[in-house]
Amino acid sequence: MGSPPPETFRSGPVSDDLTYISTVPAEPPRKRSWRHILLFALTVLTTTLVGADHFASFYMDFGNQRLDLSGVRLFLNGLWYSASILAILGAHEFGHYYACRYYRVDASLPYFLPAPLPLTGTLGAFIRIRQMIPTKRELFDIGIAGPIAGFVVAVPVLLVGMSLSRLTPLPPDTSGFVELGEPLLFKGVAWLFWGTPPEGYSINMHPMAFAAWFGLLATALNLFPIGQLDGGHISYAVLGRKSTLVTLATVVALIGLTFVSTSWLVWTVLTVVMLVAFGPRHPKTFDEHVPLDRGRKLLALFAVLMFVLCFTPAPIEPLDLVSSP
Repeated sequence: MGSPPPETFRSGPVSDDLTYISTVPAEPPRKRSWRHILLFALTVLTTTLVGADHFASFYMDFGNQRLDLSGVRLFLNGLWYSASILAILGAHEFGHYYACRYYRVDASLPYFLPAPLPLTGTLGAFIRIRQMIPTKRELFDIGIAGPIAGFVVAVPVLLVGMSLSRLTPLPPDTSGFVELGEPLLFKGVAWLFWGTPPEGYSINMHPMAFAAWFGLLATALNLFPIGQLDGGHISYAVLGRKSTLVTLATVVALIGLTFVSTSWLVWTVLTVVMLVAFGPRHPKTFDEHVPLDRGRKLLALFAVLMFVLCFTPAPIEPLDLVSSP
């Protein structure tokens, strides 16, 4: 059977931050800017509160210093993290948005997602795409624009954040501490500024450095070449139907990663649920068998490089577990 006509195309998510829906031709949807503004304001609040906790930990040097900041000063210093992570996430989503605008694809402004989570203060952000993306070239450009834009902002945030960090001796009791897995880019920048920490010392990360770490991890998650993620769009645009095999192989690899670090468990479950709900095959474009041009294939290789630089096999581990023999 052929593809259904646009007016009967079923709704379904294209990625964790791109939602692909097609509608019967009608009047443009009413703009509800207040929703975007309200969600953004709430996300500023939740990320600033979490950022205040990050700054308190940074200020106290792993418990070696007493916290003597007022609540107002602590809250304002939470903006180090909040402004940094929202800049990275915002750049990612506006990369998608402006690529849609360039191709005259109907898309919403970004929706930011506030969340009272202890490490991040947000579940990220997404845009909604309200119509079919007809060609592989457009799909590729829209899919890759977000990760590139976010990466371009994350790198200077990482450099500044690492320059503001410091080497600090670890306390005798590290129970309750967590070890953040270091992506290759993060590890390289840390070495550039601080070399190899001596025994018993660790880098006390400034909140901007943590925002960069989270931004790099989010970039890697989006670039997994799985059906409906940004990496899945790129994979489909380059490989066509063969991208389904890449999706299935990557899911198997994700399941394997849960045995390396339990911090992958939630992401793996969400990915499997997405595949069960919408299937492993990427929605077809009208030019599925037309190969991409050489320039976009080179950009796809750059996407692979970004993934390698931003990926870590064990994102979060308890420090006492890491340190145990």
